[in-house]
Amino acid sequence: MTNIILCGGSGTRLWPISRTLMPKQFVKLFDNKSLFQLTVQRNETLCDQQFIISNAEQYFLAVDQLEELQAKDNKFLLEPIGRNTAPAIALACLALDSEEIVLVSSSDHLIKNQQNYEEIVTKARKLAEDDNLVTFGITAEYPETAYGYIEAEGIEVKAFHEKPDIRTAQNYIDAGNFYWNSGIFCFKARVFLEELQKYSPNIYKHAKNAFNNAKNDGVIRISHENMISIPEDSIDYAVMEKSTKVKVLVSDIDWSDLGSFDALDKEFEKDENGNTRNDNLIAVESKNNFVYAKERLVSLVNINDLIVVDTADALLISKKGDSQKIKDIVKELKGRESDLHHIHLTTHRPWGTYTVLENMPGYKIKRIVVKPGKRLSLQKHYHRNEHWIVVSGTATVTVGEEMRLIRPNESTYIKMGEVHRLENQGKIDVVLIEAQVGEYTDEDDIVRLEDDYIRMKK
Repeated sequence: MTNIILCGGSGTRLWPISRTLMPKQFVKLFDNKSLFQLTVQRNETLCDQQFIISNAEQYFLAVDQLEELQAKDNKFLLEPIGRNTAPAIALACLALDSEEIVLVSSSDHLIKNQQNYEEIVTKARKLAEDDNLVTFGITAEYPETAYGYIEAEGIEVKAFHEKPDIRTAQNYIDAGNFYWNSGIFCFKARVFLEELQKYSPNIYKHAKNAFNNAKNDGVIRISHENMISIPEDSIDYAVMEKSTKVKVLVSDIDWSDLGSFDALDKEFEKDENGNTRNDNLIAVESKNNFVYAKERLVSLVNINDLIVVDTADALLISKKGDSQKIKDIVKELKGRESDLHHIHLTTHRPWGTYTVLENMPGYKIKRIVVKPGKRLSLQKHYHRNEHWIVVSGTATVTVGEEMRLIRPNESTYIKMGEVHRLENQGKIDVVLIEAQVGEYTDEDDIVRLEDDYIRMKK
């Protein structure tokens, strides 16, 4: 059995923790592990391999976090743009043996009852062996309006229902045969593709064409032109709501999609006043507050029922129960052409990280960390000069035709337009301070001439 892990989401409902280049599935929220890592661990004993569907930017985050787990037998398929779950799953199934059973998982869900989960997956696998499409229905504990529902009789699906209003959700709970739609599926690759071809032939046709034209250098890469030609649709709309082969398994697995801070709040330990237990929090006469703060001290006085999320470059304050409206903040940021919805001050790259320490008109200062054995692209800039000062480790620096070693407390200078590269040939991280000086210091002023990671843009 292959675990298809869908990793493409941007997770903006948890902004400012989650951003486009560091979405919630890769943020280490629980015991220094990300939801993606927990998904891999949850399924690695049940499945023979992990097949990860991601975009190019998030690919390297996934690779790094798999290395931390020492996870093996991983395959990747990279989408240049997202077209929802039906095309993603179709592309993955096209890459597998037709009789392979797949377990489709979202990378950003939390499941805490591992024993029950393993039992349900075993039942799902048996049903999938008989050419069924299996979905997991979660026992609805309360009238939730943020989830879709599955109406069932035993394992037979009567209907799928969209996210309801609160009154309809309560009616579902009262009826007793409505379950939250978890977005977890199990079926044979062939069966899914046959049903997709039957009920959504355009998606099947264009997905097959995109897969046939994909590049495969150990990683399957779909071209932008082929990907955008695939109609966008979810697996529910494209197949599950139409097929007669769908079965549902009621699953008591302590599941959450962590789709809001209100949902995340339930997963964090509380103090005696119902506030998040956090060493960076001082709460005086304050109760029932969710506080996420890792860098600065947050102090509350006579404050109740708030969500407070503090990051290095953005602060969110919301009433509990209203955190779904964060999407409106993200929309506003996009309208302002701000990068705050897109990146953190610390940005992860395949070679390491960079942190923006100061960004002012005419100059920018960064802290750059290059991992052992990694190097940046061979590149040049049209609008800025750069000064590099090594803080720790030994950097191998190429400037023009010259290559030399730069040690701690030593520096080098790269003039505007000069071809250069930074490399770490040592055994420990290289840490340096980069000062950029020029009229334009944005990240798109990079011309890559050679790149180990097949990126010829920023």
